[in-house]
Amino acid sequence: MRKTLSRVLLAASLVVICVMPGFSQDVIDGFVGRVHKSGRQSMLFRLFVPTGYDRSISYPLVIWLHGGGSAGEDNVGQISLDNALGTHFWTRKENQARHPAFVLAPQSTAGWDSNAETSLGPELKLVLEILEVVRKEYNIDANRLYVAGQSNGGVGAFGLITKKPGLFAAAIPICGAGNTRIASRAAKTAVWAFHGEKDDVILVEHSRSMISALKRAGGNPRYTEYKGIGHDIWETVFKEPGLEEWLFAQKLGK
Repeated sequence: MRKTLSRVLLAASLVVICVMPGFSQDVIDGFVGRVHKSGRQSMLFRLFVPTGYDRSISYPLVIWLHGGGSAGEDNVGQISLDNALGTHFWTRKENQARHPAFVLAPQSTAGWDSNAETSLGPELKLVLEILEVVRKEYNIDANRLYVAGQSNGGVGAFGLITKKPGLFAAAIPICGAGNTRIASRAAKTAVWAFHGEKDDVILVEHSRSMISALKRAGGNPRYTEYKGIGHDIWETVFKEPGLEEWLFAQKLGK
């Protein structure tokens, strides 16, 4: 009974955050905690809004998809620990000064996607619904939507650009995997993928195969493979020279 009551109180508090975002906001490092409800489904997420947001200016938006170990219902795991760099890299003061951008960090309760499927699963569908909510609330540049993710989030990043082609200007899949049968759908999307040669969680062959498939389809993806490194490559990735400039230079139709 006590456990059930705790869940009810938690749900009620999340509704307050969703309906009244200006009241008792749950904020961590500038990321506001919210919840999206869609019928019987829901998804927690955090949103970083650039300081000095100006409605007359359209802003780019980066979606960060966490790894499988951060799935849950705490609305914290997707921006902390292994995901701190993937979210906070874009919100650093110096990076925001050069490229003011929104950062959207949803939290799944299961895996983001399956590289065996050819259509979007329920988790990624909710992510796109959240994206539409944010686009209605804020002036987001439709030509500068980006997705990045690591591990299972890298699978999700490949999933979004192949199963919802033409929406994202660029993707950064980190130690991810994708469905090579539909890679051609993302041939026009800018991709910079990363993988560790010794990865024993998601084998490096997955990224190699996706990059090859994209190239065969006429794409021009970038691929960086770290020799002798395993699965945990994100600290190396976010030290990569030119990563920030590369991403924000990408635009649909360019």
